[in-house]
Amino acid sequence: MQLHDVWFVLIAVLWTGYFFLEGFDFGVGILTRLLARDRLERRVLINTIGPVWDGNEVWLLSAGGATFAAFPEWYATLFSGFYLPLLIILVCLIVRGVAFEYRAKRPEEGWQRNWEIAIFWTSLLPAFLWGVAFANIVRGVKIDQHLNYAGTVWDLLNPFALLGGLVTLTLFTFHGAVFAALKTVGDIRGRARKLALRVGLATAVLALFFLGWTQVDRGDSRSLIALIVAVIALMAALVANQAGREGWSFAFSGVTIVAVVAMFFLTLFPDVMPSTLNADWSLTVSNASSTPYTLKIMTWCAGIATPIVLLYQGWTYWVFRKRIGTQHIADGAAGAVH
Repeated sequence: MQLHDVWFVLIAVLWTGYFFLEGFDFGVGILTRLLARDRLERRVLINTIGPVWDGNEVWLLSAGGATFAAFPEWYATLFSGFYLPLLIILVCLIVRGVAFEYRAKRPEEGWQRNWEIAIFWTSLLPAFLWGVAFANIVRGVKIDQHLNYAGTVWDLLNPFALLGGLVTLTLFTFHGAVFAALKTVGDIRGRARKLALRVGLATAVLALFFLGWTQVDRGDSRSLIALIVAVIALMAALVANQAGREGWSFAFSGVTIVAVVAMFFLTLFPDVMPSTLNADWSLTVSNASSTPYTLKIMTWCAGIATPIVLLYQGWTYWVFRKRIGTQHIADGAAGAVH
């Protein structure tokens, strides 16, 4: 295995970590309008991710930065060809962060309601668009002989990609509902489990169809194993949820996300962006990578920094591990976020 193969795996790991962690806080953001009945319950849901949502986004920065440094041709073609959807995602992430911070700055109901609506939409749109983007990467796009994207934004809105968007949207919502049940007490916990069952069943149907389609188009024996793991883990998450074992349910829903992302990257390798115009024009781990010297320096830096980041983020989750409920919200403080 050469260094560009190692960095392909590392980038897959970074995207897996991002979707595992940001997936549940996207889901919680969506649930602020689907699960919460009032401002107090929305406050509870927001507080479950309050200490960790910004740390979760670091995984996206790491994945994007690693792609830029390790595979500049991949980065250039991806971010130019997918400019509009990625711009929408970026704007959503910016507005979402502002909404979390500014929602409690004023006590007026209208002010807080508008920021809560922003949290909902800026969680829903990225959850959908990430699926559209990765489905197009796996399916292949129009890349010409100069390794440039030759299609339009409308080419990205094909049935396969839209189905992929629905899969990530429902999967992240299910992941968030399980997380909400894990992190809350009282009535909201029970309702989160019931909603997780409904969303999880919808996810199972969509995911089975989408992953089966992916396997038929580009799959092999390795991706088939990932598909089987994803299906089994999702079923196990539903069973654990019904049994009231939220910890196990969250773990299995996380395994589902890991298996789905693994299947994406297994079907890609050794390509990073297949060309639908000519297979010889596809971007691969070899023709899209940086020089071996650059990759060597990056490997040393990653080997030193990554364990530190993982330890710090793991400590953060440990510190804020306890459940919360409406009884933990001080009277008259429904707008505040701690």
